[in-house]
Amino acid sequence: MAEEISFMEIDDDQNNTNTAAIVTTTVKNKGKNVIVSTGTGPKAAPWVEKYRPQSLADVAAHRDIVDTIDKLASTNRLPHLLLYGPPGTGKTSTVLALARKLYGSQMHNMVLELNASDDRGIDVVRQQIQDFASTQSISFGVKFSVKLVLLDEADAMTKDAQFALRRVIEKYTKNTRFALICNHVNKIIPAVQSRCTRFRFAPLETYHVSERLNHVIKAEGLDVTDSGLKALVRLCNGDMRKALNILQSTHMASQQITEEAVYLCTGNPLPRDIEQISHWLLNEPFAVSWRKISEIKTRKGLALVDIIREVTMFVFRIRLPSDVRVQLINQMADIEYRLSFGCNDKLQLGSLISAFAQARSAVVAAAK
Repeated sequence: MAEEISFMEIDDDQNNTNTAAIVTTTVKNKGKNVIVSTGTGPKAAPWVEKYRPQSLADVAAHRDIVDTIDKLASTNRLPHLLLYGPPGTGKTSTVLALARKLYGSQMHNMVLELNASDDRGIDVVRQQIQDFASTQSISFGVKFSVKLVLLDEADAMTKDAQFALRRVIEKYTKNTRFALICNHVNKIIPAVQSRCTRFRFAPLETYHVSERLNHVIKAEGLDVTDSGLKALVRLCNGDMRKALNILQSTHMASQQITEEAVYLCTGNPLPRDIEQISHWLLNEPFAVSWRKISEIKTRKGLALVDIIREVTMFVFRIRLPSDVRVQLINQMADIEYRLSFGCNDKLQLGSLISAFAQARSAVVAAAK
């Protein structure tokens, strides 16, 4: 009995329409008619994946590193790679773009990709990775005959697995290259590090983040103000993935992406709120500061830890005697540390106001 499966496709990008096209296929199988609807159109795709660089030329930053890897691959001298740095800086995108360049349509046959969601204990290294690395490739139409093993978030691997991986890397270098990606290079054992060429991916410069965001904004036809774009760049801290996630979530919540919309969507305190809170801390008596800060926290749903982090940056910008600034920053660091262990918010707010009261007293004493 023929079974009809109906697929719902949302396309296309060229005429930018949201018309649903029904495609019906007939397959020979037993059972009842089943209607399958797929909602994986352009609107449903996360922008992080939709705008992931497809080639090495599309990678937003770190051109020196990307060009070096490109040159090594082009001259058939690709070493084992160890890419490390903060998240959202283009490590995985660079390796995937490299794999597409080397293998093209045969990428799924030539690349073994494992990340933190996979079991990567010593048994996986000795069986799955070793079996893949030890077999010779017979894929046709591939320029680069050496296979690639991509270990994403390699710093999550156990020490035993890393020691086993050390020997596998050494043994199968002839027909396999390893690309390790991690956030903390100190969690990779020295024996593995010494077998790889290391590249550090630093947080992206504001210029590169703005350039990539403008590309996405233009492609999606978004209404973003200049202050909204600056807020996106400020909050992402050089993390391109975070910037795109904030942009997409803010677009879902608000038609026009302004500075206030970005801060409200992320839950971060607005700069003007931080300036107001800092003014109270530096000028108002203890009781008044307590009442006003507690009120704005409740009204706007602000977290004390976020307030402390932003006030800390404000303290770095204002003029204070060096010894007073050092003492104040040290006390605020202690408060943030205690908050990370779940200490009482009200008690820590009192400690924050007390720290600023002591700083004011020290400034007055120094002026005399």
